Amino acid sequence: MNQQKRIMAVHDISCMGRCSLTVALPILSAAGFDCGVLPTAVLSTHTGGFEGFTYRDLTEDIVPIAKHWQSLGLRFDALYSGFLGSFKQIDLVADLFDTFRADDGLVLVDPVMADNGKLYSVYTPEMAKGMAKLCGHADVIVPNLTEAAFLLDEAYVGETYDQLYIEDLLRRLSSLGPRKVVLTGVSFDPAALGAASYDSVTGETAYYTESRADGYFHGTGDVFGSALLAGLLHGAGLADAAQTAVQYTRRCIELTVEADLERRYGVCFERALPYLIDLLGCQ
Repeated sequence: MNQQKRIMAVHDISCMGRCSLTVALPILSAAGFDCGVLPTAVLSTHTGGFEGFTYRDLTEDIVPIAKHWQSLGLRFDALYSGFLGSFKQIDLVADLFDTFRADDGLVLVDPVMADNGKLYSVYTPEMAKGMAKLCGHADVIVPNLTEAAFLLDEAYVGETYDQLYIEDLLRRLSSLGPRKVVLTGVSFDPAALGAASYDSVTGETAYYTESRADGYFHGTGDVFGSALLAGLLHGAGLADAAQTAVQYTRRCIELTVEADLERRYGVCFERALPYLIDLLGCQ
């Protein structure tokens, strides 16, 4: 049996509402990886669709955890960051990348901070600028269109864009430092939705879309990012891994609609895990 790859997932824990670590850990584990977690914050629920949620910043826990892991000689084949709990965590997470990345390790940053043209309620413009700095330490970044605008400090265009705009946006995002960019929420057809990928070394740009489902589905960005990382670690190229992530995310949405689940609690990714395993070819 090949040596099992080890991942560090640096995300928050939303105790209810399937997103962040409650999505990343089971998806990456089901894909066959040893996934360690470093929580950045603990929330009673995620911040979308709920009021009165509790929020605990875990910034002060990061350094002690990292020091203990250093004493164990841990190294990681991939480091995967998402929602950060404070501005101070940006530099701390960059240090984690430098300290724990294996020689041929992969760093994927999902700059989780905004959607639909607005920052999340616990984020600030200062943190958005810091997130752009963190993206400079990544091999791959996975922003949505809103996050892309904040990373580049420009106005959000909504849905008024064309293919030329997207391809220019991908190149400018890559200029922040990451070699590879996957932009989510891309559509040139009202009936479709998907992602665009760009590899600055090969110059390849690719698109993959699926039929669009009506309404908004919480947690799909974390589902997508986790499936994308799983594909990359199984040896897929960027375009193929992005296609797998789009297909899996769409299947999660389908199952959520079929079961008539309350959407603010996230998508039914658990029942779609066999589909992802089949897509990855890791049975």
